[in-house]
Amino acid sequence: MQADYASFLSSQCGKIWKKVGARRRAGVTTPLFSLYSSKSVGIGEAPDLKLLIDWCKKTGLSIIQLLPLNDVGFDFRPYDAQSSMALDPMYLSLEELEDCNLRDFSKDIQELRKKFPTGKARVNYGIKKAKLELLEKIFASGTSSKRGKQFLNFLRENQSWLEDYAIFKTLKDEFQMSSWMDWPEGLRAKQPHAVAEVVWKNKDRILFYKWLQWQLFEQFKDVKKYATRCGVLLMGDMPFLVARDSADVWAHQEYFKLDLSSGAPSDLYFAQGQRWGMPPYNWGRIAADDFQYVRRKMKCAENLFDLYRIDHFVGMFRLWTIPLSEPMEHAGLYGSFDPRDEQLWKDHGQKILEVMLESAKMLPCAEDLGVVPKCSYEILEEYKIPGSDVQRWVRNWGKDFRFKAGDRYRENSMAMLSTHDTSAFCAWWENEAGTVDEWFFCKKCGESGISFDHFKEKLFDLHHSKHGRLRWRHEIESVGMLLAILGKSRDEAWHIVDAYQSSYEERKFYWQHVGMTGPVEPRASREFVRKALESVNHTRSIFSLQILQDWLSLGEFAERDSWEYRINVPGSMGEKNWSVVAPFSLEAMQEFPANKVIHTIVVDSGRQVPVK
Repeated sequence: MQADYASFLSSQCGKIWKKVGARRRAGVTTPLFSLYSSKSVGIGEAPDLKLLIDWCKKTGLSIIQLLPLNDVGFDFRPYDAQSSMALDPMYLSLEELEDCNLRDFSKDIQELRKKFPTGKARVNYGIKKAKLELLEKIFASGTSSKRGKQFLNFLRENQSWLEDYAIFKTLKDEFQMSSWMDWPEGLRAKQPHAVAEVVWKNKDRILFYKWLQWQLFEQFKDVKKYATRCGVLLMGDMPFLVARDSADVWAHQEYFKLDLSSGAPSDLYFAQGQRWGMPPYNWGRIAADDFQYVRRKMKCAENLFDLYRIDHFVGMFRLWTIPLSEPMEHAGLYGSFDPRDEQLWKDHGQKILEVMLESAKMLPCAEDLGVVPKCSYEILEEYKIPGSDVQRWVRNWGKDFRFKAGDRYRENSMAMLSTHDTSAFCAWWENEAGTVDEWFFCKKCGESGISFDHFKEKLFDLHHSKHGRLRWRHEIESVGMLLAILGKSRDEAWHIVDAYQSSYEERKFYWQHVGMTGPVEPRASREFVRKALESVNHTRSIFSLQILQDWLSLGEFAERDSWEYRINVPGSMGEKNWSVVAPFSLEAMQEFPANKVIHTIVVDSGRQVPVK
């Protein structure tokens, strides 16, 4: 696919595009917690990313998109962090700590490595508590003072957020991890005299948390230097929101609307909508402080990344908000947009974006999925910011429902087969393509006066339906046949007709879209995966970013049940969310048999960047 990206250089982000290069690239998306090497202690660590960079060099990939690295406390949900600036100490490499005498702790480190072996199906997050306990001992043993000046510089440069964060973490320890909303009044309200007393009594503890952040920033900055030398760009993921129980909210309660929860309205894929729990921003109050809160976040991220993904980009224009008084079982069904007036949305989001661009020289990329307002597309086009084009959703909706050709993708986009919030490609093909969401279909039946229970077995092949998805009976091969079974007119059952037309032939349409011939196969073969990856990489999107699971499906991983390798199911809580571990170590990935296939796909799609 030939595309001309010259217009990117004269856009609002032109200076940044000149810095990173307005050229086609391919990359990989992964959470760090999923990775592991022979040196890892229980979980992926900062230095492990150097091995991922090496793998990218072998395969021709030149972007690594990481899920958020922020400190999540002990809830382990990366988009619900305790700080929008602090990094999570579980990602520290104990053996690469700066300015420490580690000889006395080598045995402890080895014991941790044995107690928390890597390569299991799921992360054992007990490693975080164990690491912190050992880090406390290492910190208490003293430092060599060789890097004392650098540590002091870090404290000074990050004072604006680091002090509040370290005090917050110290108080979380003191009150057995209870929410700041349950602390004594003086501390809950962050009254100066109450906070000063805590600081006076806990100087060493507060310094410990600052020291952890220094160690983290040093290790991740070293990774960035290595990536730069290798010609690989690092993309950070900046969660749009922050946890209600976070240092940010505690320290700046005036910046948040604490009587509301953020979320997303009902759509085709999340029929009940979503209720995330994080408080929406009070943008008026943030603006009154010249957006210093936003500027600090950008400066922190710039130390570590070349690009950044703006999570829930559409939320900058308007955010779906739900009163806390709404029952939890209603999820995101009953809320409203903030601001309510649609005429304000474009200016509102553009102002925030301008502040972000002023504050850092990183290239922004946007997660613009879900219910997307027109102004979001307009701003992305004007600024030439890559949005997210997820192939399974890039279709002629409401028309023939076929998949759009690669030359109809946005040039300013990141083409993807999957995201961290969807099933991996093979799992989508085998379990979801050609199906409808059961809850959504039941809801639409009710709205159309149709008994779902009565028609469920008549419409769907229940033997081949699973994971909350319903697969149509093969013999229902026309809208007319569907309406005859329902005993309804098209006008009476238009919701059902729309669901049918968008899903019944989905597999056939996709099979043809990627150039496969012969009968449609229900299992995703390696050849089929290759065709899919070739297809998404040959779009005119400037970037192609695929989750690690999809790249690895070019090998024997395609024969596994990739449903078990899903990173997250939005709107749900469970041990399987945010805990999946890669099927191979980073060392094994260096010898992955399909590396040459990946490299060929990258080269043939014009996405190879010369390796330094």
